[in-house]
Amino acid sequence: MTDFQWPWEYTFPPFFTLQPHEETRQQQLNVWSELFLKYLKHLNKFTVNINEGSFPLYYNESLNRRLSPSMILQILQKLQSTGHAQPLDKKRQEWQVYWHTLEEYGNMIYDWIQETGQTGSVCTLYEIANGESTEDKEFHGIDENVLVNVLRLLEDKGRCELIEMDGSYGVKFF
Repeated sequence: MTDFQWPWEYTFPPFFTLQPHEETRQQQLNVWSELFLKYLKHLNKFTVNINEGSFPLYYNESLNRRLSPSMILQILQKLQSTGHAQPLDKKRQEWQVYWHTLEEYGNMIYDWIQETGQTGSVCTLYEIANGESTEDKEFHGIDENVLVNVLRLLEDKGRCELIEMDGSYGVKFF
């Protein structure tokens, strides 16, 4: 894996402190939101915890600067407002983050199903997320919990049926 290329803002100490001026703060949150998506995609990581103090995204060791939990929460709430994050617990400490919205993932997966002529067939979640035929797809390597959420969205639209058997899933596409 190649090293992540941090943006210049990451080396700018005030970037780690929520700015008081509204316009500046909104721009700062936008940059942080993009950084969260790019960094988590780089790691292929879909779950974050606000309290992961030494996580490089939250803590720049060379500057000795750290995001506060309340600032992390604001960034995640901004991502939630754009469809890129969802809290996993009532205290909003654990979050699921996706660099594409669930809707976008759903469209990608459904397009792939149609392109490969698998409409009417049953697939395992492993085939979709990790199969050889998806290696060049943007959704390859998707977290299984995120994939289940995507498939539930497709199911609500009548495009598939999620099948659960003995704690594992399969899906039939229509």
